[in-house]
Amino acid sequence: MATSIALSLDNLPSDPLLLVLSFLDFRDLISCSFVSRRLNDLTGHNPLWKRLCQKHWLLTEADKTHRGLAWKELFREYYSDLGRYIDYYSTLKKAWDGLKNYLNQKCPRMITSLKEEGAREEELDTIEAQIGCKLPNDYRCSYRIHNGQKLVVPGLMGSMALSNHYRSEDLLDIETAAGGFQQRKGMRQCLPLTFCFHTGLSQYMALESTEGRTRSEIFYQCPDQLAQDPSGIDMFITGSNFTEWFTSYVDNVVTGEYPIIRDQIFRYVHDKRCVATTGDITVSVSTSFLPELSSIHPPHFFFTYRIRIEMAKSALPENACQLDSRYWKITNANGNVEEVRGPGVVGEFPVMTPGKVHEYASCTTFSTTSEYMEGHYTFHRLKNKEEVFDVSIPRFHMVCPPFRDSMVRSSSVSEVSAPYDDDNSSDTDDYEEGEMRGMNMADPGGRCPRHV
Repeated sequence: MATSIALSLDNLPSDPLLLVLSFLDFRDLISCSFVSRRLNDLTGHNPLWKRLCQKHWLLTEADKTHRGLAWKELFREYYSDLGRYIDYYSTLKKAWDGLKNYLNQKCPRMITSLKEEGAREEELDTIEAQIGCKLPNDYRCSYRIHNGQKLVVPGLMGSMALSNHYRSEDLLDIETAAGGFQQRKGMRQCLPLTFCFHTGLSQYMALESTEGRTRSEIFYQCPDQLAQDPSGIDMFITGSNFTEWFTSYVDNVVTGEYPIIRDQIFRYVHDKRCVATTGDITVSVSTSFLPELSSIHPPHFFFTYRIRIEMAKSALPENACQLDSRYWKITNANGNVEEVRGPGVVGEFPVMTPGKVHEYASCTTFSTTSEYMEGHYTFHRLKNKEEVFDVSIPRFHMVCPPFRDSMVRSSSVSEVSAPYDDDNSSDTDDYEEGEMRGMNMADPGGRCPRHV
C-alpha cells in the first residue's frame, strides 16, 4: 500500500504558488503575507508588485529606475500618498494623459492653460473645511493629478459659437470653484466645475443629496421661468458622478467626436449614421444642445447643427454645381411635421467643385423633448443651369439631455394655471450675421434666456 504524502505550503514548489498569488489584489497579498513565513517571502516577489504598480498607478520601468526603489516599495510609496483614490486613480490618470497627448498634437495652446501641478492633499482638506462639505473622492483624485485650468479662453471643457453667440467653459481650479460654492435656496451644497466668461454658464456638482438632487450629480442649472419662487431651479443633467462626466468628455475629444476648430474644442456630436451621398456630393451633420439658451418651464430647447457639404475629389470638372435652395422636413416628439423651404443656406449659395468642402452652422428650437430633421438641397450645374438636381440631407435627431424639475415645481405643480403648449419648431437657416443680436443672453448669474 502506497504511503500517503501530507501536503503543506512548505513543500509546494514556488512557481505554482506565485502563479496563484498573481491573481490576487494588493489587499489579499498583504493578508497572505501574515499566514506564514513562506507566504511572507513569496508575497514580496517583485513581479507581483510590478503588475500592481502598473495596474493601479500606471508606473513604468522608467519610473522605477528614476525612483531607485523595488516595485513593492514603489507601490507602498504611492499608496501612502494616494491610497484613498486607488479605485479612481488609474482611470482618471489615463484620461488626463490621453487628453494632454491629444491636445499636444491638435491644440497645443490649450496645454499651457492647465495648472502645472495638482492640488495637495492639505489644500483639499482646507477647502472641505471652508465650505463645510465633503468632496467626492474621484473629484479629489482628479485635482490631485491636475488642479483645473487657468481662467482663460478657450476653455478646456469645450466651446460653441453661433453667429454672435459664444460659449467656452473653463475647468475651474479648486480655489476658484470653492469661491463659487452655493448655499442659496435652490442651489444648496452645489460646487461649480466649469465657468464661461461670456454667458455666466456653469456646470455644478451636488455635494449633498438635497433639494431633489443626488450626491455627485452634475448639471446645468436652469431657472424655472414659470415659477413665482426664484429658488425654482430645474436641472439639465450631464453626469451621475465626476469620473463618468470627465472620462466621457475626454473620450469624445480624443476620438475626434468633438472636432478641433480654430484651435478650440467644439462640442458638436456627430452620429456616424448621419451621412448621405448623392452622386458626387456627400452631406454629413453634427449637432449640439445649448443649455444656456434653453428652458424646461416653459419647454424651449435650443439646438445648433453643423452641416458639411463635400464634393468628391474624383468628380469630373463638368459636374461643378451651385446650391440654390433647401427643403427641411421637421418632425417633433408629438409626431407633428413642419416643412420649410428657402433660398440658399444662411444667406449663401455655395459653389461646389471637385474636392471642395462647404461647412455652415445653423440652429433650431422646439418645445418637445426631441425632434428630427431631414430634407434636401437643390443644385444646378454651372455648365447647364437647366440641369437641376436634389442632394439628400440625412435624417438627424436632436434629443435634449435628461432633466429634472425643481422641488418648487414638484410641490406646487397644481398652482400652475395653464400649461405651456407650443408644438412649433423653427428652422433658422435664414439668419445672417447680426440677425441674432436680439438674443437674450444669460447674465452672470447663469439665468436662462427666454426665446430668440
